[in-house]
Amino acid sequence: MGAVLGTGVIALPALAADAAGPASLLAWLALVVVSVPLAATFAALGARHPDAGGVSTYARLAFGGRTAAVVGWCFYLAVPPGAAAAALFGGAYVAAAVGGGTTTATATAAALMATVTAVNAVGLRMTGRLQLALAGLLVVLLLLAVGLSLPHARMDNLRPFAPHGWPAIGSAAALLVWSFAGWEAITHLAGEFRRPGRDLPRATGAAVVVVGLLYLSVAFAVTTVLGKGAAGADAPLGELMARGMGGNARVLAAVAALLLTLGTMNAYYAGAAKLGAALGRDGALPDWLARGEVAGEVPRRSLGVVSGLGFAGLLTVTVAGVGPQPLVLLTTGSFVTVYAIGVAAAIRLLPRGSKGRAAALAAIVAVLALLVMSGRYLLWPLAVTGAALLYVRGAERRRAGRLGARRRNSVP
Repeated sequence: MGAVLGTGVIALPALAADAAGPASLLAWLALVVVSVPLAATFAALGARHPDAGGVSTYARLAFGGRTAAVVGWCFYLAVPPGAAAAALFGGAYVAAAVGGGTTTATATAAALMATVTAVNAVGLRMTGRLQLALAGLLVVLLLLAVGLSLPHARMDNLRPFAPHGWPAIGSAAALLVWSFAGWEAITHLAGEFRRPGRDLPRATGAAVVVVGLLYLSVAFAVTTVLGKGAAGADAPLGELMARGMGGNARVLAAVAALLLTLGTMNAYYAGAAKLGAALGRDGALPDWLARGEVAGEVPRRSLGVVSGLGFAGLLTVTVAGVGPQPLVLLTTGSFVTVYAIGVAAAIRLLPRGSKGRAAALAAIVAVLALLVMSGRYLLWPLAVTGAALLYVRGAERRRAGRLGARRRNSVP
């Protein structure tokens, strides 16, 4: 649950409503349905190949080192735009509580990004218990927002159901991938389970049910309570709580949103910084990034790249005045690409006739549909894929050249 529940739910119900109106509920439902085979696929992979490398390991086992490098690059370069979007989501709640509009939201986002960078640079880490508490806080926030606001729901707000046409559901679904990304994350921890073959599918199944019900409840409340105002709500959960508790609830929602955003960004910055150092160590990125890849060391160079690209994304959308939506779509395009590679690896690695392979065959159809829905935002992961393959190919040639030179010099 902690891997999937995150900052997306504090803002994406409004963005999805803006894209498709009440019909965005069908997009939420579709993503819940898609999550079933997708989560089952990664649970089966984790149970059969428990390794901390996760999807990258599966890609290497199924397709070789170059494909594993592509997965690594897609993850690494998805974090900066995702971090900027998450920070803007948190900033929007502060702006809704204290005023100041875009200026407050952007300043808060920059402060969040700077804080997380500083925390990781000095080597501090949030404890597992604190991360668990933040995930629990999100569940409480969701239940409060839904429970307090539903008495104000009006079924008239569901009409017209598809004001932007039925194809807009696909656009909403492309946005919502952000909220459902994370089913692959548990594969990195599969080796920590005492009995991964039994416990991992159980944990995943329970998470699919709980997360699906929470997301559908929030989406229904946002649509039926806020009505047409949902599309313009920068802090939809704050608005729901304000309907049930009064205007002061926006401050409570803002505090919760800041804590949640800080926890999520901390986890992603820490993970991405280590990933970049590991890619540098393995030759998939420049070797000067490898410093800090050893357990216990701080990968400050890799962290600097992640942070710098994140601030660049924040600056770009601020100057352009387009908000976080393009950043969300760039990030989800990368996630869908990683899912496509992971599911393809599952089809090759899992035994024929197994439940896991059947789930992978169902998931690949859904992932292909998500790739189509992502549209032009797939250009980003395609560019990343091309750059990764070119870099790895060049690195292999350089290593081969150095090896040949050493052999020639060793001949008497």
